Amino acid sequence: MTTEIELKLQLDPKAARQLAAHPLLAGTPPLKQHLLNTYFDTPGLELHARRVAVRFRKKGWQWLCTVKSAEPASGGLAMRSEWETPATPGVFDFSHVDAEDFRQFLEARRERLEAIFTTDFHRRIWRLPFGESQIELAIDRGHIESGGRRTAICEVELELLSGRVDDIFALTRELQQGIDLFPAIASKAERGYKLFLNEALRPFKSKPVPIVETQTPVEAFRSVALACLEHFQRNESGLLIGGEAEFVHQARVALRRLRSAIKLFAPVLPPEFVAAYGQTWRTLAGALGDTRNWDVFLEETLPPIAAAFPEHRDIKRLRKAAQGRAGNARKSVIGLLAVSEYPRLLLEFTAAIYTLDDTAPLPLKDFAGQQIAAYARKARRLASRHAELNPEERHKMRIAFKKLRYSLEFFAPLLPQRRLKPYLAALAQLQDELGLINDHITAETLIVEALAGHPAGPVHGWISGRHALLVEELPEVLQTWLAQSIP
Repeated sequence: MTTEIELKLQLDPKAARQLAAHPLLAGTPPLKQHLLNTYFDTPGLELHARRVAVRFRKKGWQWLCTVKSAEPASGGLAMRSEWETPATPGVFDFSHVDAEDFRQFLEARRERLEAIFTTDFHRRIWRLPFGESQIELAIDRGHIESGGRRTAICEVELELLSGRVDDIFALTRELQQGIDLFPAIASKAERGYKLFLNEALRPFKSKPVPIVETQTPVEAFRSVALACLEHFQRNESGLLIGGEAEFVHQARVALRRLRSAIKLFAPVLPPEFVAAYGQTWRTLAGALGDTRNWDVFLEETLPPIAAAFPEHRDIKRLRKAAQGRAGNARKSVIGLLAVSEYPRLLLEFTAAIYTLDDTAPLPLKDFAGQQIAAYARKARRLASRHAELNPEERHKMRIAFKKLRYSLEFFAPLLPQRRLKPYLAALAQLQDELGLINDHITAETLIVEALAGHPAGPVHGWISGRHALLVEELPEVLQTWLAQSIP
């Protein structure tokens, strides 16, 4: 078995031609290959469910059988286990897979494997000495095909043959000067499955982070931060096409979780890392927040207002103005993702995460316990004063609960599940209640902005009344949470 460390970058055909002429590649004729690959799976896509890829590749006159474990990528960087051996097309012999349970999984399904999709592309390869490393750079141009559907391939792969992973990032920084290269998260296999399933683009929600007690706090942060980055990147395409509101919501949640993780792990992270990246995402997060506020107003807050005042002359004008503001907010997000600094930020942040020094002696479980306890104390202090809190202080309480919930979700694998589940349920209910209160406060501001100062007295009265009712319900929800013990 080999472990493949690979950075994948997307580019357009013009940029591919520019890259091939880059001074770092000039003077070294590339190795050229035509690679035809067929990927196999069971009718129920059992390999795909386990994030395994099996393919036959025609490389010149030779056929190879390759098995890969498809760990998720973040910031374009993927680390995958790979087994490859010469083979006869259609003959599935997995004896070269030296992980016994993995091999048994494949052998048990050997008779049911069938072709799912093909990739057909031309590859140009340069092997470069860079820093202390040997790096293989490949430009791939071609297509993926399944069931008569086809999608283009135009990407760069940088594979670390030997040396240090940070040299891959340093090389990419040089290549990004003057060439638009975007960290890519989906492998060819993942794209092939989407084509086979004819899947529409869908919002991507966060998944549990697979941290383990044997990790150091810095290693755990790396897992958490990369999971947050993956969460954001997998919603990026939906943002760029101005897709449904849930793309905005999930991208916003991803950045909030990421920024919360940096603060949560700050005691064990280098101060310069926290200073640099604690604020880096603020502008993009703010733009997503503005967009989300208008989406919530249009989809959740305005409909009951319109139902309460069907004949009010300002409702139609308010909806039209809000739709215009929501559209402009989406354009702001798209504009931020289009600037050249954005793909560089993804790359720099991913590099910084992978190259963090790990000197914290504190066991992960002890660190998690300390941080959760500190977050819970802060939330309880604010909760004990809820009756005297003004709207701004109540907003701070909402944020404190959100940070507590994120910390529990990040550290969930280390916590007793029997106590964690009801605690998170009570916390989620409390967050929902506080979120509704905050939505109504935000709505009053948005109405003033949308109507450019024109009065909408009955509407403001309705919102104020609804806000007061929600605040009255808050003590009961707080008591439900306070009755739970910290996991």
